Amino acid sequence: MLQPPVQVDQTIQLTIHSLGHNGEGVGAYEGLAIFVDQALPGEVVEVKVNSCHKRYAKAQLVSIVTPSADRTTPPCPLFGRCGGCQIMHLTYDKQLEAKRQRVIDAFERIGQLKGIAISPCLPSPSPLAYRNKIQMPVQNGPTGEIVFGLYAKGSHTLVEVDHCEIHCPLGEKIFQSASSIIKESSSLKAYESQNREDGLRHLLIKSSLHSQQGLVILVTTGPKTDEMVAIAKKLLLACPEVKGVVHNRNDRHDNVILGEEYTLLAGVSSIEEKLCGLTFKISPASFFQVNPKQAEKMYEQAVAFAGLTGKETVLDAYCGVGTLALIFAKKAHKVIGIECVKTACKDAEENAALNEINNVEFICDDVKKRIKKLADVDVVVLNPPRQGCEAEVIQQTASLNPDTIIYISCDPATLARDLALLLPLGYAIAGVQPFDMFPQTAHVEAVVKIVKS
Repeated sequence: MLQPPVQVDQTIQLTIHSLGHNGEGVGAYEGLAIFVDQALPGEVVEVKVNSCHKRYAKAQLVSIVTPSADRTTPPCPLFGRCGGCQIMHLTYDKQLEAKRQRVIDAFERIGQLKGIAISPCLPSPSPLAYRNKIQMPVQNGPTGEIVFGLYAKGSHTLVEVDHCEIHCPLGEKIFQSASSIIKESSSLKAYESQNREDGLRHLLIKSSLHSQQGLVILVTTGPKTDEMVAIAKKLLLACPEVKGVVHNRNDRHDNVILGEEYTLLAGVSSIEEKLCGLTFKISPASFFQVNPKQAEKMYEQAVAFAGLTGKETVLDAYCGVGTLALIFAKKAHKVIGIECVKTACKDAEENAALNEINNVEFICDDVKKRIKKLADVDVVVLNPPRQGCEAEVIQQTASLNPDTIIYISCDPATLARDLALLLPLGYAIAGVQPFDMFPQTAHVEAVVKIVKS
């Protein structure tokens, strides 16, 4: 067995040629790929090897011998320690270029899709202060006080955070009030995983940019207490923008953030947001795009790609709380939404009623099972989770013989894989538009228009 050309703790110099899918710099040393956090393409860097594997190694940045002209000073002092942002040290224009390149690389390497025109990545209306949601794990500090923070990259080491540059101003205002009131509590402590004592696990804040309302969720291992109710009432008085405080009980001993049991502590249990002229209910459990201004642009592109005339039947697979289905319904004859999560399907029906939209049918079922029973669909919208579509869903989609398929992806790798399965079934790519939904991070979304070949 050949030995790798580097060893753990060895210090070497290398040139960074690209960014990896997690935002790390990628260089090569005697043919071995080496991944270096916080290094940028074009830089010559000195690194210390942390781990060696058969086909790659990981290394820590020691010094920058030749910096990139695209390197910038991150606005957040915690960059490099907190794992929330990965490419805040790269100018925003170059972030957009890197994200487009990530889509190109996935198409060519994973999907073997050569010569596909990929449009420039559309920038977010706000490269900072765009997130309408933050979920902060908590721990007990050295003197017993509760500490709020975010995890360091690839670990459960808490980095204390008192301000987040990508969190919206309303959410930050709510966080300052909530964290202050919780820290003043005499009895509420953080959950200790070592001895598994009951306590606070996460503080979750959801904000509506349109209504300027907030919803706070306290996630604990134990049941609701009088102290939690008192905290909730104090928060509503101290911060009028907070319309409700909800308790979520999660006594699981894993990385899942939310449990299934919700109890209202004070105020109301949901707030409302507007998107593309429609109103949507945001509840503690419901998924909603964290960058709504950019989500509007992405959904408008999806509708434009569909080219609706008002006569079409549209299938929205993986419809969630019905956001995209209801937006499509404004220009379609009928929309069918499929969603396997019961609470999301219920929210979708409530959102339809809230907007007085009657040409949408929501079905609570697994996409793979239900799609076999459908017929006479003109447009299919695929908006799957990060793992993409099951191969059977791709095959059944093609069997429906729709004129147009709109694929909305949050992972270029699974997107390329799924397109490679779909195109041989009689379809061709007619447009690819990447969107920067998460500035300062390595993530990129894309909307693809697929038509009969």
